[in-house]
Amino acid sequence: MPEIKRVPSSPTAPNKAAWAILSLAIGGFGIGTTEFAMMGLLPNVAEGVGVSVPTAGHVISAYALGVVLGAPLLVAAGARMPRKMLALALMALFTVGNLLSVLAQDYTALLVTRFIAGLPHGAFFGVAAVLAASLVAPTKRGRAISMVMMGLSVANVLGVPLATLVGQQFGWRWLFVLVGIIGIITMIAMTIFVPAQKAQPGASLRRELGALRSAQVWLTLLIGVVGFGGFFAVYTYVANTMTEVAGFAATFLPVIVGLYGLGMVAGNFAGGRLADWSVMGSIYSVMGFIVVVLVVYAASVHIQWMALVMIFVVGASGSMLIPSLQTRLLDVSAGAPTLASSLNHSALNAANALGAFVGGLVITWGWGYTAPALVGAALAVLGLVMALISGVTGRRPRAGTTPAHG
Repeated sequence: MPEIKRVPSSPTAPNKAAWAILSLAIGGFGIGTTEFAMMGLLPNVAEGVGVSVPTAGHVISAYALGVVLGAPLLVAAGARMPRKMLALALMALFTVGNLLSVLAQDYTALLVTRFIAGLPHGAFFGVAAVLAASLVAPTKRGRAISMVMMGLSVANVLGVPLATLVGQQFGWRWLFVLVGIIGIITMIAMTIFVPAQKAQPGASLRRELGALRSAQVWLTLLIGVVGFGGFFAVYTYVANTMTEVAGFAATFLPVIVGLYGLGMVAGNFAGGRLADWSVMGSIYSVMGFIVVVLVVYAASVHIQWMALVMIFVVGASGSMLIPSLQTRLLDVSAGAPTLASSLNHSALNAANALGAFVGGLVITWGWGYTAPALVGAALAVLGLVMALISGVTGRRPRAGTTPAHG
């Protein structure tokens, strides 16, 4: 695989880069808040639109489907745009989509507006990851990407508990009001702090789509889809699991999702450094860790203190993997890093849709609220198998090429 060209060739001054990355992370904070707070408010949403909890889970799937479809379509459509301008346009669409969700009056309208809000999610993170990586030295890419993703993690510590509390007290629609405000703040900060970059020379829809010819790109995406499916199956129904299995009061849910968020922060921080140490090594290790974590979670969640410990560990294990997957995609997508990077979030949200569906299915079958974790452990094993295949085939250089990084 040919070496990717890094633009710019020299890193931005650390102080300027830090402010730019923080601006991008604020966008991640808003995205994380709207994505994950829906899970904690799922019973409220179900009651508000008059459907069952498993049916309300399809609202989460609709958002995830928007991410899956929006990432390749919007990045391809904006291939010739300067990356800063594209990132601003994506955040504007995200903000509008969330404000439209405030106005949704029934289940069908909410499905549509959540789909619209999900369209720019993956594309924004993909563009933001490439922007962040371009601002630092190549040896610090993992950490730069993890700092953008840190907005997603911090959302689970601050944004999600706050939105859950506000949603419980004043109505779930206030979640989308808060996210709309965060989106506006993000656009202002990006306009001020993110340095302008010229459109990439030779950028085109054809060149971006060229990333899809790489088997390594598809294998990396499959790791995300399969490996994360069960992870999201667990978190989609966390409110019901913690109240009906662990026995916590519903008013304690903001604390529980806050612990999950702290785990994501810790995992994301560690994951960025692991990615800079060894991309594939960290993927192998973390996938195996996720298998163990989900099995232990299923076995121990009925014990309250263990439930609190394990919800932290579940959050850490999942977010630990994201910087390595994102960095791997940059390494194996020469000439088209923006599309490949965006597709990582399509993969993760395909996993989100899969997890919400499978989790709801096994619950409907009467297997209980711990069953999704066991199904998730099996999916994580398949994800580890995909990672091993990617690692082995990636070390077999074809004539005239160099092996993929990792």
